[in-house]
Amino acid sequence: MSPFHFYDQRLETLPREQLRALQTERLGRLLQEMSANRFYAAKFAAAGLRREEIRTLDDLQKIPFTTKSDLVADQAAAPPYGSLLSYPLASYTHLHQTSGTTGRPLLWLDTREDWTDSWLRCWSFVYRAAGVTEDDIIFFAYSFGPYVSHWAAIDGARHMGALTIAGGGLSSEQRLRAILDRRCTVLLCTPTYALHLLEVARRESIDLRSSAIRVTIHAGEPGASVPNVKHAIEDGWGAHCYDHAGSTEVGAWGFGCEARTGAMHLNETDFFFEVIDPATLRPAAEGQRGELVITTLARRGMPVLRYRTGDLVELAAAPCPCGRTLARIQGGVIGRADDMLIVRGTNLYPSAIDNLVRSLPFILEYEVEIRRVSGMDDLRFRIEAAVSSGDPAQSLIEAFRAQFNIRVGVDCVPAGSLPRYEAKAKRFKRIAG
Repeated sequence: MSPFHFYDQRLETLPREQLRALQTERLGRLLQEMSANRFYAAKFAAAGLRREEIRTLDDLQKIPFTTKSDLVADQAAAPPYGSLLSYPLASYTHLHQTSGTTGRPLLWLDTREDWTDSWLRCWSFVYRAAGVTEDDIIFFAYSFGPYVSHWAAIDGARHMGALTIAGGGLSSEQRLRAILDRRCTVLLCTPTYALHLLEVARRESIDLRSSAIRVTIHAGEPGASVPNVKHAIEDGWGAHCYDHAGSTEVGAWGFGCEARTGAMHLNETDFFFEVIDPATLRPAAEGQRGELVITTLARRGMPVLRYRTGDLVELAAAPCPCGRTLARIQGGVIGRADDMLIVRGTNLYPSAIDNLVRSLPFILEYEVEIRRVSGMDDLRFRIEAAVSSGDPAQSLIEAFRAQFNIRVGVDCVPAGSLPRYEAKAKRFKRIAG
């Protein structure tokens, strides 16, 4: 008997040729359901394509990429939902939106079938792979605003049979008390907020290592796969930390597993994945870092074909000890294609900076100002540091010099003066001039 948990072990361990046959079958059904989808009818017509020409997964290469700017423009031209709908509006039961951190928020609709057979099913993969069962008590430290991840996560846990506790509308102190009093065993939140709860617990003299929490699951930013962030969460909570990835436009597409190798599985039963060189738009070479492109196979109400996520990933070559045959990406999402900084000739992603800062435990919180100087990015940090930490500014300066051979500026600021984040952290701020 396997020591690992599965949602559907037969599907998750399919031989690759059978998995590809399943994907092909699901692609065919998706295309049939898209006969009234005006967005892709126009995209196919512009490319001189007919839906009937797409019969295999390889045929997807004939379809132009879909980008977020395409979707934003479509909703602006045909408000409020654009032309991406495959069915009449009366068929839809769920409406959510993106955060709008990179521009105008996208509105996204799901049918009842999409919600149950795609979102809740995909979240079941996430939970089971982390060893979560119906016996767990799961706390959701979310605001439960208009964002699909919050609602899909809690409904997915209910679908699996677990007891769920919503933490919306509570302060951090109240959330900690609820976690302890209700003997919660699983925590869901962003990695940044998990670290913030640790900070609040220290201030309130709460020992979270002695709580019942045994698993934490995180998404919204790359932190849970960043080694030093992951270590800080696991050390502070006394729990195993798992990464998960998804998006409003696509779904819950990736998850970590109990083998804990540092790689994230791609849910190939419900999505088809490509990794491309963002410069050439050609398939990335094996082992090459590239941009993840996703086609939804099971979410048909507002499907996306060859959607450029902007997420940079690197495929893992070795099979996973858990026995899943699903492809994996090493280190989860490395960063976003448009987030790269060029600091004195060195290419850096925010996740690499976060990993370095979190290696210095005396830094409680930080913020980075980015200025363009002589064609390159110049970094200046504002940090909150523990009182008895010596010279924290100099320590951070020396750490950057030792690891990246670059010079950064550092200012120490009073404790509690920097913002804390429940959703995606916004620590990196580009300053004009």
